[in-house]
Amino acid sequence: MDSRLDSRPREYMQCAIVKNNRAEPIPGGRGHCPTCDSIMIAKCGPRVLHHWAHEGRRNCDPWWENETQWHRDWKICFPEQCREVHHRAHGGEIHRADVKTPTGICIEIQHSSMPDTERLAREDFYGNLLWIVDGRAFRERFHILHRLPDPNAPIAEDIVWFPPHPNWRGDCTGLFYRLSETRESYPETTITKANVGSIGGMVQVHSLADIRDEVLAAYVGHRQYYWVRLRKAWLESPCAAFLDFGDDWVAKLDTYDDYGLPCIRVLTKRRLVRDAMSFADVGLIGKG
Repeated sequence: MDSRLDSRPREYMQCAIVKNNRAEPIPGGRGHCPTCDSIMIAKCGPRVLHHWAHEGRRNCDPWWENETQWHRDWKICFPEQCREVHHRAHGGEIHRADVKTPTGICIEIQHSSMPDTERLAREDFYGNLLWIVDGRAFRERFHILHRLPDPNAPIAEDIVWFPPHPNWRGDCTGLFYRLSETRESYPETTITKANVGSIGGMVQVHSLADIRDEVLAAYVGHRQYYWVRLRKAWLESPCAAFLDFGDDWVAKLDTYDDYGLPCIRVLTKRRLVRDAMSFADVGLIGKG
């Protein structure tokens, strides 16, 4: 996938209806919009992405936005019949999902920022939604830190990781304490991972170096991170959000365990596409 950013975003639809079939644009081509049935004109100049545009600059989907080469590269990872799928709600409202897989997962490929009201409206409309977010603009502010063991592995049951702090360099290299040791120190208190941070006492701190081999053996993609000037909307979204930094992998924003440690889960783009085409439950993507 080409990681270069197209600096000239423009209106773009990949498919129109020509002679009752979905068709890619060809020079001089004319067709109809699958959503509103308006006339579409093929734009196939030497300096533009080949695309269909509404005649007269009409735009029938208010959620449409200018697209980049990055956006198009993601779309073509999926079969043609999955791209630009028109989705109708029970009330008759129609929008065009960037991708809709045969299993029913809708995928919105998002390059630019958007108001929270629009994000929430899209999430409510599509329901079973997965976001792919262009993270290249904030890559230098997104610090991917040390590996974490599979949260379901036995080693993870007794470990409570310190959240990373920008002024505590040690936190960024993996500090933790053991739940069992804390319970021994405070036998009169019922201690769980969810409340251990509020007991107000002293705990014995350990370093990732003490268990590095065990962590690596149980690693399935989880890592801590620190995001400077984070984009809170993606953390608040109830839908799965995958950040694309321009490499051959994506980072899913996630929560590590029941005490709410923020983490990412790294998986290849090929795995994301394969799982989205195979699973109906977004939560299963990248697992197993």
